[in-house]
Amino acid sequence: MTAPFPTGTILGYPRIGRRRELKRAVESFWAGRIDAAELERTSAELRRATRGRLVELGLGAADSSIPESFSYYDQVLDTAVAVGAIPTRFAGLADADGAVDLAGYFTIARGEGDRAPLEMTKWFDSNYHYLVPEIGPETEFRLVGDRLVREVEEAVADGFVTRPVVVGPVTFLLLAKASDEAPADFAPLSRLEDLLPVYRELLARLAAAGAQWVQVDEPALVSESLGVDRGAVLAAAQTAYEALGQARPLGILVAAPYGSLDDALPVLQASPIDAIALDLVKGEVPTGAGTEQVLVGGVIDGHNIWRGDLASAFAKLEALRAVSPNVSVATSTNLFHTPHDVDDEPNLDPRLASWLAFADQKVGQVAVLARGLEQGVDAIRTELDAATAALEDRRSAPGVRDGAVRDRIAALGAEAFSRGDYAARRAAQDVALRLPPLPTTTIGSFPQTGDIRRERARFAKGEISREEYEGFLEKEIEDVVALQERIGLDVIVHGEPERNDMVQYFAENLDGFAVTENGWVQSYGSRATRPSILWGDVSRPAPITVRWSTFTQGLTEKPVKGMLTGPVTILAWSFVRDDQPLGETAYQVALALRDEIADLEQAGIGVIQVDEPALRELLPLKKRDQDAYLAWSVDSFRLATSGVEVRTQIHTHLCYSEFGVVLDAIDGLDADVTSIEAARSRMEVVPELERSGFARGIGPGVYDIHSPRVPSVEEVGELIGIALEAIPERQLWINPDCGLKTRGYAETVASLENILSATREARAELGA
Repeated sequence: MTAPFPTGTILGYPRIGRRRELKRAVESFWAGRIDAAELERTSAELRRATRGRLVELGLGAADSSIPESFSYYDQVLDTAVAVGAIPTRFAGLADADGAVDLAGYFTIARGEGDRAPLEMTKWFDSNYHYLVPEIGPETEFRLVGDRLVREVEEAVADGFVTRPVVVGPVTFLLLAKASDEAPADFAPLSRLEDLLPVYRELLARLAAAGAQWVQVDEPALVSESLGVDRGAVLAAAQTAYEALGQARPLGILVAAPYGSLDDALPVLQASPIDAIALDLVKGEVPTGAGTEQVLVGGVIDGHNIWRGDLASAFAKLEALRAVSPNVSVATSTNLFHTPHDVDDEPNLDPRLASWLAFADQKVGQVAVLARGLEQGVDAIRTELDAATAALEDRRSAPGVRDGAVRDRIAALGAEAFSRGDYAARRAAQDVALRLPPLPTTTIGSFPQTGDIRRERARFAKGEISREEYEGFLEKEIEDVVALQERIGLDVIVHGEPERNDMVQYFAENLDGFAVTENGWVQSYGSRATRPSILWGDVSRPAPITVRWSTFTQGLTEKPVKGMLTGPVTILAWSFVRDDQPLGETAYQVALALRDEIADLEQAGIGVIQVDEPALRELLPLKKRDQDAYLAWSVDSFRLATSGVEVRTQIHTHLCYSEFGVVLDAIDGLDADVTSIEAARSRMEVVPELERSGFARGIGPGVYDIHSPRVPSVEEVGELIGIALEAIPERQLWINPDCGLKTRGYAETVASLENILSATREARAELGA
């Protein structure tokens, strides 16, 4: 008999540690400063601390309410190595049983020598990056990884009955790509029935280890943006959960975050599973046929940090009882999208802090609502009223609404969104910039060295003066410019030594934002960011980047590229206010950037890049919502960039997403040059660009900066050759995939030198 499902739970918890302990341990392991045993010990301590903390916050130690959701790098990679889905180029990493150790696991994630890593792309509509499995007819599925089983056993030994979390088989295969060995028409989803016995074996082993429930994450069931026929997705869900639900050794919770299940809900309700977790922040309370299954209402937003309306959340749970008598409360998503604890932010304005709920506060909210479900709404009236009061205070606080900002937007006309004819712009830019064929540049940032981080910290602590700090930054810029001149790059960047983060830097200089001290959120692997908090109307009180761009232009005769982060990306990589449509907020940010671009142009900067790597990331998962999103996202970019003269060249940059579905939107941005991630996928996007008829400058990346590998001249030359087969040489730019801040100087210099060598060879072959 299945054990009762807990009344309150969460779908996952931050795994990097309150002070990024996992990041430091993993990077120490990569550097050889600690061995695998020490990394395992540190990770076990983090897991134990998490379980203890969740009990303190109100979850139960022995009722399966605590999710076992740890990962060293990525949950999709965890699933791939557990089921033996290891690409043939990494087959030598596996032992006789097919398992890989930690060193092998990280090699698959990061690459090594001539072995390229798995591709990386965005996890649904979030800024988290997952690693893309490679599946083909040759993939031999078998249960070879026991890490999750061992973590359940670890919890049991410490007195906890936890709920292991695994990526579901349908989502795993839908997120996979065909392996290099697969035929052209191969679909990984076709291997579902071969994979299901491995999942059944995994569930049996988890039950034997002491688990009473398992959480199977199936966010692909809410998405209509995966390029697979919806009927095939529903049929796969039916097949999977008929098979897994029969003779199940433990309770199965299928979690479907990031949207509404819609037509997939009846499929799950008809299957022999025990519980379904619904995202009731992005989705609606379902209606229709009732069920005896446990419906877990995800009414606490796991994707944002606002305290929210607890009374409304509880009303949704009560409405859910019309569909099932068995209702529990949960977060809408895994909480790894949020920082740990608002109380760990001493520098936040107390009034702003009272409007917020980070992961720990959200666990507390779940505990409150669970008590309401068990004891009735009167038992939690005090907590509901307190949340309502905080919400009212937030609505009326100064700065939340700025009449001048809103009047400016209301006065916008159609001319504010258009730059005119591209051919005229191209001709003027050719005269102004005098660039060679296949012009070379970088995306913006250069390595953020220990010296840079140290001096920034010293300045923040008041240990050095502004004059001393800016003198240090000027020397860094001088060195970066000299390096680019020596290597031979055609368009120069200043390297961004003054920026701790491409969004936070602007948030610190725009009204309407706040920044955190310890609000770290995992982005991918060992990388974490601190999303800023966009709480009010946005405006620019003073120029932000002009000082550094003009200083850089004074060091070189070559064009210098001013570097800005675009409005959609600033929204996507911040925690954005939820009290107005995103498009309204995007226009406010765009106007602030428009002012900055005008000042850069006035200061003589002839190339300006407005990065929009998150354009694809925010694309709604439901087709019915996509046109409206693409309209305001494209218009916000055009609003920011359409005030310049024809001779000023506007660049944009996009990375680490599947771009096919937004190519029309990328074209609609009307940037003069677009750089785009392409190296890790070996120019996979280029045929789509050719088919779309993209006619302006395009720079598909030739250097995967998210791997420590240095691409050879031959490898870069091959990528340039692939690009030239589909892109006219007059359009093609040569650049890395992304900014270089995460890399070291030795690999950066070697890679850029190889890029320039390959470019010179390509120019020679073209007779340029």
